[in-house]
Amino acid sequence: MSVLRARAFPEAAVRVRASTGTAEAFPDLCGYGRELYGSAPVHPAAIPGDMIDELRLVPPVFVPQRLAKLIDLTREPVYRDVRLDTVVGGLPSTLPLYLSAFGSTQAVGVDLGVAASRQAGRLGIPMVIGENVTPVNGYGRIEEDTQRSMLGRIVAYAEHALDGCGGVVVQQSTEDADAEVWNLVYSDPNVQALLESGRLAFELKVGQGAKPGLGGMTVLDVSAAARLADSYTIDPVFGAGGNTLLRSSSPGTFTEEILRRQVLLMRNNYPRARIWIKLPPARDVAEAALVAWEAGADAVTVDGAEGGTGWAPVSFLQHVGLPLGECLRRIGDHPSCLLVSGRMWEGARVAKCLALGANAVGLGRAALLAVDTDAENGLVNLVQCLSLELQMLTSALGKYHVSALTQEDVWFPGQNVAGRRGVVSMLSPNTSDLE
Repeated sequence: MSVLRARAFPEAAVRVRASTGTAEAFPDLCGYGRELYGSAPVHPAAIPGDMIDELRLVPPVFVPQRLAKLIDLTREPVYRDVRLDTVVGGLPSTLPLYLSAFGSTQAVGVDLGVAASRQAGRLGIPMVIGENVTPVNGYGRIEEDTQRSMLGRIVAYAEHALDGCGGVVVQQSTEDADAEVWNLVYSDPNVQALLESGRLAFELKVGQGAKPGLGGMTVLDVSAAARLADSYTIDPVFGAGGNTLLRSSSPGTFTEEILRRQVLLMRNNYPRARIWIKLPPARDVAEAALVAWEAGADAVTVDGAEGGTGWAPVSFLQHVGLPLGECLRRIGDHPSCLLVSGRMWEGARVAKCLALGANAVGLGRAALLAVDTDAENGLVNLVQCLSLELQMLTSALGKYHVSALTQEDVWFPGQNVAGRRGVVSMLSPNTSDLE
């Protein structure tokens, strides 16, 4: 039995989806014919005050895009006619999804990291390999047992990848830069097939959702801590003389000019790789994203404060960082690809984020729980259920490609709409830019 838990997450619902798949898009089949269904007052996984949970998707009566699809198909369109394929940060993807960054934390382990890699490859969605994997577990050589290493995850993905779809995104932080991770990957013959097919990207980690303003953290025993002491901050916060120590990464130092020059340097040094920038849910997230895009980044990834799979101080988990909905509100219209993550596990939350300006969303805790439930098909089952929901929701909104979702498709409690042209008065000060 697994010991992996996610108490602040709808763990049970994710595990059932990972086991059952698309059937979980509907109520329990056993109740059909004996139970009357209607809207529940609160979604069982909703968090009070979460802007995205409180939004509702609002289909229209008049659906000109459905008419256009009808003419194209010469029949009435149905939800299975909705297309989900897209481009995620310059990488072709079967879905507006990507596998969020898993670093070197113990929860990922050997089996989960490799199982997630294999299934993401089968799904044809991009996979991000998080920070500190190489400095902590090594880069690896293909002839060795290297599943825990950086190369082990890349090879597991590549061996199962769909032709022409998906891609591997290698994240780098300060310590990874010291280990020259990007140089190792870019020059590795085992990665050339991904590079030559345009399915390799590098992501600069500026921050993260679970602990914005801090670097990555893991817990180590004394022997492992001694091995890494020259590269990381090692702190006996759990008691002097004990066998458990905190290992912390540097958060890195950024100004507008440093970030701009870093993107330009990445473009210059790795011209055949896509460039991603990962931002924390910071108060100046919109300004930072614009700097990255203007410097030439193919994508900006934003973790909401709801996101995160790794170890973090309790005070950060409860009190630090902007909610994802507020990040989307502040960024608003944008010139390039925006990727977001934070409590993603089902189709409605994904659809709302896409309508608010995201181009794709990341699966973090949900993906780990899914592969922990079923190492062969758990993530595939979860994503198939999410995809079915996304097709149904998009079709209900009168649209037939997920990229067509816009702000007109969502409503926030307190939002008044008057007049046939939809003049909007947003009563909530926190949502004034959603329309």
